[in-house]
Amino acid sequence: MAVAELLKTFLINFLLTERCYDELLLELNFLHVPCLKILLSKLLGLGIIAGSVMVKLPQIFKILRAKSTAGLSFKSVLLEVLAITGTMTYSIRNHFPFSSWGEALFLMLQTLTIGFLIQYYTGRTYQGTILLFIYFLLLGLLLSSVTPLVAVAFLQALNMPAVIVSRLIQIITNYRNGHTGQLSSITVFLLFAGSLARIFTSIQETGDSLLVLTYVVSSSFNGVIAAQLVYYWGIHPEKVKKAE
Repeated sequence: MAVAELLKTFLINFLLTERCYDELLLELNFLHVPCLKILLSKLLGLGIIAGSVMVKLPQIFKILRAKSTAGLSFKSVLLEVLAITGTMTYSIRNHFPFSSWGEALFLMLQTLTIGFLIQYYTGRTYQGTILLFIYFLLLGLLLSSVTPLVAVAFLQALNMPAVIVSRLIQIITNYRNGHTGQLSSITVFLLFAGSLARIFTSIQETGDSLLVLTYVVSSSFNGVIAAQLVYYWGIHPEKVKKAE
């Protein structure tokens, strides 16, 4: 009985509402569309979060192996951190389910790491360290009641231009270089797939049009970068330099 109660508690807290638990598992009504949508959304959300734990690790390892951040734009990384932080703080302050935004936490940590590595490999380790300190100080303020909720909502509204500009910078960098440098194909394709899936989960779990539109825009530009990776596949910085 204790195990059954624990399982029920887990399912209701993480995958289903109490009503859907009754519909699907007690009434065995497996064709209940609203509950199936909720279940699919929760599973997708948890899957995205699980994938986000390591989504940028291939990018980080590629940088560490090459001891280079060639082809990566620091400005683009900063704008991406801004966009991720906006989504994360907006979701936390509005008490959205963790399954609807949890990947932002792990993406934030990994993107900050990439930003620091760009600074480190360009001889600006001190500036990178100061940047991390300032970021976590500001994050603490955004999550506290000291910052009005309207200010956090404004930061989320800035996500779209931040996402557009950050992706455009990377897209233009790739085009001008004639290659994608140290960009990791695994990371890029996972981010593209994750942002597409987030459109559905945001509609289903939050109903927040601002959040949904942000993921639509993000998916569009992530798709362009993924297409560039395919187009420039096999072209390395060394080959471009020799050609020049």
